[in-house]
Amino acid sequence: MTLEHYIERIDERYQFGNATEHTFRGDLQQLLESLVPTIRATNEPKRQKCGAPDYILTKKDIPVGFIEAKDIGDTDLEGKKKTGNKEQFDRYKASLNNLIFTDYINFHLYRGGQFVTKIAIGELTESGIKPLPANFESFENLVKDFCTHIGQTIKSPKRLAELMAGKARLLSDIIGKALSSDEVNEEDSTLKDQMVAFKDILIHDITPNGFADVYAQTIAYGMFAARLHDPTLESFNRQEAAELIPKSNPFLRKLFGYIAGPDIDDRIKWVVENLSEIFLACNVEQILKNYGKSTKMEDPIIHFYETFLSEYDPKLRKSRGVWYTPQPVVNFIVRAVDEILKTEFCLPQGLADTSKTNIKVKPTINRQTLQG
Repeated sequence: MTLEHYIERIDERYQFGNATEHTFRGDLQQLLESLVPTIRATNEPKRQKCGAPDYILTKKDIPVGFIEAKDIGDTDLEGKKKTGNKEQFDRYKASLNNLIFTDYINFHLYRGGQFVTKIAIGELTESGIKPLPANFESFENLVKDFCTHIGQTIKSPKRLAELMAGKARLLSDIIGKALSSDEVNEEDSTLKDQMVAFKDILIHDITPNGFADVYAQTIAYGMFAARLHDPTLESFNRQEAAELIPKSNPFLRKLFGYIAGPDIDDRIKWVVENLSEIFLACNVEQILKNYGKSTKMEDPIIHFYETFLSEYDPKLRKSRGVWYTPQPVVNFIVRAVDEILKTEFCLPQGLADTSKTNIKVKPTINRQTLQG
């Protein structure tokens, strides 16, 4: 499909007077796949209720870009005017590295949450949609670049935490909405069965949103741990992550067995695959090489969780008390307690002592007795 044909098609549908933003989706899909035959532009409306963008552009099953489409003539392609739009735009910009917002004739490109450029291939007039052929070549170049974009290599712990947190929030949102929905389907049932099992084994009073939060964090941090132990930096995906999870953590292995398999919920599959792209763009071991040395933290993979959680949900970090004490302070506390056990409680082996000792306690006066 040429751009001329595309403008003719959407103008014809627009002239009917009863078109919505969904009316033009097939036309845009055909245009994108015509301009870049190596990509697939997948449009799955069922994902909308969970907050996913309208189009996912993939190359060899790997997501390379995302497009959110609004109705023709929508003047809020920056998400500044409408409250609902702003929340959605902010979430997408924070979570999706390569993103276009469009009303089918105006296209706004964002990378890493930052506005890059915009281009119009048509304009809305009283008589319909007028093509802007002077912009056609620039638009084709933009689309081709959009479909071949490779994110910059991630080199800092903070940037990695930011990107992980963005994907985890998106996962949590999708899972929470699916579990809270009144509609029940096979996919929802699978997630709900997992939540029931989680409640039986670990947290009995957990809510759907609480489970979604734990689930999303587990996936994000599990993939982080897997990538740290990945000997092949040139490749990484959800299946490889499942194989790298140690057998010493059966819960995590079972969860990744689910997300790596063919039965993974389609609503979270694209996010997990996009998350794997983040880890493919970094060497986690190198990033954590000097992490925590200034505060004498000897296990960076554990202490990195504080950085991750501060990006994912600062309030949650505070409520859970995720604040790590520098190693020298911990060593001092341990030595002090060990010495007190030896000198004051007559336990010669200190913290390692398994014997018992009698402690004399001074009697206290009962206030009720005095009052009587």
